[in-house]
Amino acid sequence: MRTACGALLALALAACSRGPARPAALDTRNDACAHCRMAVSDARFAGQLAAPGEEPRFFDDLGCLRAFLRARPPLPRGTIAFVADHRTRAWVRASSAVYTRQEAAQTPMGSHLVAHSDAASRDADPVAAGGMPVSPAELFGPGGPPEGSP
Repeated sequence: MRTACGALLALALAACSRGPARPAALDTRNDACAHCRMAVSDARFAGQLAAPGEEPRFFDDLGCLRAFLRARPPLPRGTIAFVADHRTRAWVRASSAVYTRQEAAQTPMGSHLVAHSDAASRDADPVAAGGMPVSPAELFGPGGPPEGSP
């Protein structure tokens, strides 16, 4: 009995101490946007909300992620927003990404927004050339995107 209780306690502690949420792999054949329900078919424009112990919520366009968050849905504790670097498709925290509005960029839902991990990635991406910088606060509101705070 004592061993069983100890094992359950260890499992409970492990579940609580998994650390911050991490981005999940995107399946462009099967994942749908949590906002508009369209297929997330182009990883270069994708975003996601990740929370410990939860299935990720994917978005096909940064505009969909923005609209979803502006609706202020209740989010699980520890939720972190991630966006794909348009050039590399690597996931980066939305709060630290560099955003550009490029009217010539053909985004899935017409937001014309692209994200990059940093200025160097943006400057190496011809799609972002000549675009206007957009701050995370301007895109997601004064509080910015979720960063995992309780």
